[in-house]
Amino acid sequence: MKINAEFDQRVVVHSEAMDWVSSPMPGVSRRPLDRVGEEVARATTIVKYEAGSHFSPHVHTGGEEFIVLSGVFQDEHGDFPAGSYIRNPPQSKHKPGSDEGCVIFVKLWQFNPEDRVHVRLNMNVMKAVPNNEFLGLAINSLYCDEFEEVSVLDFGPDAEIQLNVEGGAELIVLEGDLQEADDSLVKHSWLRVPAGGKIQAKAGSLGAKVWMKQGHLVRVNEEIERVLNA
Repeated sequence: MKINAEFDQRVVVHSEAMDWVSSPMPGVSRRPLDRVGEEVARATTIVKYEAGSHFSPHVHTGGEEFIVLSGVFQDEHGDFPAGSYIRNPPQSKHKPGSDEGCVIFVKLWQFNPEDRVHVRLNMNVMKAVPNNEFLGLAINSLYCDEFEEVSVLDFGPDAEIQLNVEGGAELIVLEGDLQEADDSLVKHSWLRVPAGGKIQAKAGSLGAKVWMKQGHLVRVNEEIERVLNA
């Protein structure tokens, strides 16, 4: 299966306008953003857990990274409300589910295979640091290593940024709205910019909160190869 698998192309998906697609697990449905592979896949997806739905215990051979967009996600490591940012590295395992239901933005098989760093943060209690380069912008760093950088951008009203993203970038709008190039991005709109691309974005009159990951798209082919050989 291939969805938005041309990684040298800019892609925008307004996920709130998509239909939910049932997964093999009862009570769990998906909105695929990009994907290469079948049930084992390098994938970026919005996933919805109905109240009381759970997966059986499993190992994330290629790692799992996600944001809780609404509700409360649960596993044996804790209860994670909306605003939680989680990294479960390769070879980690858990039994995920949600008693009350939740929606998450999740990325699978997109880790350095030697990564063993667990991250569990609540973005809502972190204090963003004002950016000295762009007026009205504040940034929370969530994770950074030699391969990638993950952060939350808090845009004030009408704040703007211009970034060269040599390693590519992805962003999802968590709150507010953003104009990027010719696209109007609203809540849960997702943008992928290829390696060597640019981001030129301006927030709306109420500002915006945006999750962004950059630097990682230069190793897409390696990730796909690992999935296909899994």
